[in-house]
Amino acid sequence: MKILRAHRAVSLIIYALTAVMPLHAQETLSSAMHARLEAQLNKVADHLDGAMGYAIKDLASGETFTRLPDTIFPQASSIKLTVLLELLRQAQGGKLSLSEKHTLRRNEMTRNDTEAILNKLGDGTVTMSLRDLAIFMVVLSDNTATNILIDRLGMDNINSGIARMGLKETKLRRHMIDLEAARQGNENVSTPREMLTLLEAVHAGKALDAEHSREYFDILKLPKESEFHKALPETASIADKPGSLEGVRCDSGLIDLPGHPFIMSITTTYLGNDADGERAVEDIARLAFDYFDRLAKSSPYGRVISYQ
Repeated sequence: MKILRAHRAVSLIIYALTAVMPLHAQETLSSAMHARLEAQLNKVADHLDGAMGYAIKDLASGETFTRLPDTIFPQASSIKLTVLLELLRQAQGGKLSLSEKHTLRRNEMTRNDTEAILNKLGDGTVTMSLRDLAIFMVVLSDNTATNILIDRLGMDNINSGIARMGLKETKLRRHMIDLEAARQGNENVSTPREMLTLLEAVHAGKALDAEHSREYFDILKLPKESEFHKALPETASIADKPGSLEGVRCDSGLIDLPGHPFIMSITTTYLGNDADGERAVEDIARLAFDYFDRLAKSSPYGRVISYQ
């Protein structure tokens, strides 16, 4: 009887070990892949003549990669993500309609903006909806459109909405191209983690209802020139808003990769060369996409079956 019990005990131990071993092996594989990407990302950031921060999160698994995630960076035009959010929040609450019309006047055109589109139009000759203005803001990064929306929504309302989401370091402090405010240090700022959190909240339906969440990302998915669009395949679904100032390049967005949708917020500042900052953002985006794309195409063991 004792011998039988001993055999049973040994059998149970062997069974337990063999049951755990595959799981342990998979964790080892995953850890190795994670460490490899982390090293590649750090190499890009380490070689940049400037400061770089990023927060990258797989929404399917929760896997995350960060560098200086809680450091405050200037956001340039990426801060327009908060303006779009407040526009849709107020539309959802019935405070305004996206079809509300606005006639453009010369006295509201943004000064010192050499790249604006709306500034080239006549005084009172063009009327467009608030949704049209949002599209100009996101796709062409038009600062006059942005400033009109900020005034219509209320800067305090935009910042209050941000604060209610628990984002303590994300602040819209000035209108676009307000050079005097910028000289006084009133920069529009956030952290990589908070920009990621904002987009994740919208994606999860925690910031807007389903209809307005969909509208939010539909507008961000419209084609535009951005570091993410330059770096990723044409077939990739990209909902982002890039930003650029002298010495600053950044981009934040949702990459809706089937099976592994992920969010990236990548910011650079103190750049010795702006073009190097753009390339660094593109390199980080490309490395992250290739990693999650490989996971999406692979089995838990890394097997890829590309034929039928």
